[in-house]
Amino acid sequence: MARGHGARRAALAALIALLGPLAGCGFGLVAGAPLRGGVRRVEVGILENRSGDPGAGAAVTAALRRELKRRGLAAAGEGAARLEGEVRTSSGGAGLPGGATRRLSLEVRARLVSGGATVAEPVVRREAEALAGADALEGEAWRAHAITRLADEVARALLDALEE
Repeated sequence: MARGHGARRAALAALIALLGPLAGCGFGLVAGAPLRGGVRRVEVGILENRSGDPGAGAAVTAALRRELKRRGLAAAGEGAARLEGEVRTSSGGAGLPGGATRRLSLEVRARLVSGGATVAEPVVRREAEALAGADALEGEAWRAHAITRLADEVARALLDALEE
C-alpha cells in the first residue's frame, strides 16, 4: 500500500512540474527594453510638483521608480541616466449630473538626461473621475485614490513613450 501512495506522490509532483510553468502566475525574469538613446539604467529624481495637490509629485515619482524596477531599468549613481520633470494636476467640474464625481487630470512633462544631454522630453496626460464623497474628508480620500491610480497609469505610459 505504501508503494502505491509513493507512486501517486511522484506522479503528482511530475504533473505539477510540467504544468507549473503554464500556470501563468505572472512571475518572470524581465530584461528591460532599452529606452531612447540606448539607455538601460535610469534613476528618477523627485519631480517638481507644480500642482495644487501636495502629494502628486511624490506619487508620480514613486510610481516611476516602481515601474522602472519592474522593467529591470532602475538604477542609481554614476553612469545612470536621469529622469526628471514636473507634475501638474487640474480638476474639472462635476463629471456626472448632480456632482457625484469630479474630473481630474494629471500631466507629466519629463526629460530623460543621459551624459548631460537631453535624450527625450515626452509629455503624458491622463484623466479620471473621482467620487465627490459624502463630505470633504471622504471626497479628499477619493481624490487621493484617483491621483495614485493616475500616477501609475502615467508612469507606464511615460516609459512606454521612452522605449526605442
